[in-house]
Amino acid sequence: MDAERRLTIQGALDRATAVLATAGIREPRREAIRLLGDLLGMTQAEVILGRAGVLEPDRRRWLDRAVERRARGEPLAYVTGLAGFRRLELRVDRRTLIPRPETEGVVDHALRLCPCGDAVDIGTGTGCLALSLRLEGRYRCVLAVDRSAEALAVAADNRHRLGLAVDLVRADLTSALASASVDLIVSNPPYISAAEYAGLDPDVLAFEPRMALESGADGLEATRRLVADGPRVLRTGGWLVVEIAADRGEASARLAVEAGFGQVRVDDDVYGRPRYLTACKEER
Repeated sequence: MDAERRLTIQGALDRATAVLATAGIREPRREAIRLLGDLLGMTQAEVILGRAGVLEPDRRRWLDRAVERRARGEPLAYVTGLAGFRRLELRVDRRTLIPRPETEGVVDHALRLCPCGDAVDIGTGTGCLALSLRLEGRYRCVLAVDRSAEALAVAADNRHRLGLAVDLVRADLTSALASASVDLIVSNPPYISAAEYAGLDPDVLAFEPRMALESGADGLEATRRLVADGPRVLRTGGWLVVEIAADRGEASARLAVEAGFGQVRVDDDVYGRPRYLTACKEER
């Protein structure tokens, strides 16, 4: 009987919860339900309601290996290969940063300020911003730029799976873009200083790509270059929307003003932290 029970979804769920709890994972039951749901292609409700369902031994061993990976600290999104972002379910692995909830606010600001025209996502990673703009906006063209060929491969996979028309470009920030070529720039650039990077959670340090996180001694290297070249790339009336570090709002706004932008603002994220720099290229 015990052997039979271990091959049910309930048995897998119980074991996953116990293993994650022993490893010190917070909310182990919740994580176990999500992990099984993502790996088995089920909703969390289906996992809970279908606990008597029987798993083939090979599938159960596959689940056990995934649970062990999570218990060793590997981020859940990398274990399951999936990350939710707004209306999208994205493929994700260690070649890209895992999309964060606060980054979804970049899309909200972009759609409010500039819902149509030509848009570019700088440092696209999984493609989360570019693909969301294509799905939710009315853009003629959406470009997804990244300097990492590996990240662009992930974005290409997501583009194909979702069937969304986004053009991929390998380049360093805005270097490949022509002057006055777009109406909207969005970006979640790296914005952690070298010192801050050294103090990150060990799971982040061990698994997520450094080049997507660290940005020089003051954490502003990528933002500084992006903002400085923004007026060249944008058409008159175009908008820049950039995710920034919560403690660098004033410094980021100052960069935008110095670059000649108007209507410069820094808005809070859902947690009440300064997170979004917005600026307009006004007619002179």
